[in-house]
Amino acid sequence: MASSGGRSPEVAASTPTSPVSPDWKERIVYPTILAGIIGSGVGLVSKYRKIHGLGNISATYAANFAIITGCYCGVREFVRASRKSDPDDLLNSAIAGLGSGALLGRLQAGQLGAIRYSIIFALVGTTVDYATTELRPVLTRYLDSLSSKELKLPDWSPIQVLDEEALAKKRAREQQLRAQRNIAIREEES
Repeated sequence: MASSGGRSPEVAASTPTSPVSPDWKERIVYPTILAGIIGSGVGLVSKYRKIHGLGNISATYAANFAIITGCYCGVREFVRASRKSDPDDLLNSAIAGLGSGALLGRLQAGQLGAIRYSIIFALVGTTVDYATTELRPVLTRYLDSLSSKELKLPDWSPIQVLDEEALAKKRAREQQLRAQRNIAIREEES
């Protein structure tokens, strides 16, 4: 009874234990890791890579992208839990963008930076979340279509899948060529 706080089992079973959904980690950790990877890619093509060094600038961009995305996704998940709304609700994204942009902008550039960053984070975050929501079914359908049919090479491809008979002929030809090469090597040595 310690888990139900002294309530009867019927009341404990009907009361939700937590407003947090079990997949909150996927909505924070995966985007943060992806942002770190994208940030390191941006660092690879940055104009500052010659000045600061490729590894240093890639790591800096990766860390910055990951910090920004982690803050945004964490605030978005906090807003979702506070509002008890759907994870794909775009109002959560806008509020999270305003909040995380204001916090990071204030730390980076003062009061005016807080206003600028909050507007930018709200616009970019909501746009990315909208695009993700719209593209998820398209990507799912595409991946399902790939897995439902057997992948087949085009007829013009130089790569050919051999049946048993063709494979046996190929092995016999390879053995014949190997024997001829060995004879030629022995003649050169003698």
